[in-house]
Amino acid sequence: MKVAFYTLGCKTNQYETQAMGQLLLAKGHCLGNFDEKCDVYVINTCSVTAVADKKNRAVIRRCRKENPDAIIGVCGCYTQHDADAVRALGVDVLGGSGSREEFVELLLRSAEEKQQLESLDNALRRREFEILPAGGLEGRTRAMLKVQDGCVNFCSYCIIPYTRGPVRSAPTDVVVRQAKELAEKGYREIVVTGIEIAGWGTDLPGKPPMSDMLEAVCTAVPEIRIRLGSLEPRVITEAFCQKMVKFTNLCPQFHLSMQSGCDTVLARMKRKYDTARYLQSVELLRQYFSGCAITTDMIVAFPGETEAEFEESLAFIRKCAFADMHIFPYSRRPGTPADKMPGQHNNATKEDRSRRAIAVAEEMNLAYRQALIGSRQEILFEETEGAYDVGHAPNYIKVYVPTAGRHNVLARVKLTGIYQDGLMGQIDN
Repeated sequence: MKVAFYTLGCKTNQYETQAMGQLLLAKGHCLGNFDEKCDVYVINTCSVTAVADKKNRAVIRRCRKENPDAIIGVCGCYTQHDADAVRALGVDVLGGSGSREEFVELLLRSAEEKQQLESLDNALRRREFEILPAGGLEGRTRAMLKVQDGCVNFCSYCIIPYTRGPVRSAPTDVVVRQAKELAEKGYREIVVTGIEIAGWGTDLPGKPPMSDMLEAVCTAVPEIRIRLGSLEPRVITEAFCQKMVKFTNLCPQFHLSMQSGCDTVLARMKRKYDTARYLQSVELLRQYFSGCAITTDMIVAFPGETEAEFEESLAFIRKCAFADMHIFPYSRRPGTPADKMPGQHNNATKEDRSRRAIAVAEEMNLAYRQALIGSRQEILFEETEGAYDVGHAPNYIKVYVPTAGRHNVLARVKLTGIYQDGLMGQIDN
């Protein structure tokens, strides 16, 4: 049986899609592309915004229209949040954001028995971390390793704590074992991911800090790059930096979730830090990891955000001098407190503030790349684009060199100039 996947949303969803693919391969089935004829199609959904919900529905409808006789399975945060909306689209198998192994079994049963099946639970009652096979698809150089699930932050704009449930952590021995397996399979880089990896360990005996798990992983696979997923800024402490700076395989790229650079907006968002604490994290990282790339997310035009508050955010991101940013206009998410807040902005305001924030982000990104010209970096080559082999430096800057068919190769490169969205380089012999 041939199965194709379509994944929306975060790296955790990507990880879980890859895990489901491996479960199917282990059972003797094969994987196809979503745009070719397959027996089963799976849509792994996201529900972080109402826009994401709209995308989910569009993909499901298109899939059913183009493949009327195929089995269509839908899982993920959207089905967990609004199962009735997914049922109304006539899918064959419906699963939530948990129990991926059970969902795979339902797919196989549905294909054999030609009946509609579903399995949903109450996410808020989950207490166990589901251990899934780690890895990636064939030909990948970078693998994702999920170490944590769930979130208890309950930010005012976010539905994810309700669709993913409380924090559940993978035990350190499991994480280390899977990291070693990935190294044995030939991966050169592992991305440590989860819904809120800073929460790792809070549900384990003794509540070990995330740095304990990272220390064990970096030690277990010293030749493999370890890259961190998005971090809550409060996890960056002097103790964290002192522990982790000794590991040369820890990538000096830190994605610190920010959302706003204005304290009054952060308070309305119910974020658990202010700009002073955030800036402390930025300064600690730069003190211990010289030249590191600090990246972030920013939501503009949050309900009630005034022009003065927005300008305050722009001034703050300039002070942080981010290497890269993702800018999002606020999108209403029914079921969250922010959806009912006064001061909802129109599209024109959202577009204007997005444009202005992106302009500042692009200016900072260019400055960060320019500062790297003349330096030498170890580049992990992942693909070929036209006349260039393309890879990433430890700080995740994209690097182009004239092609020589490199794939999954680490090479020392001298960075020579700005090129497209990254830097041009030459192999440093």
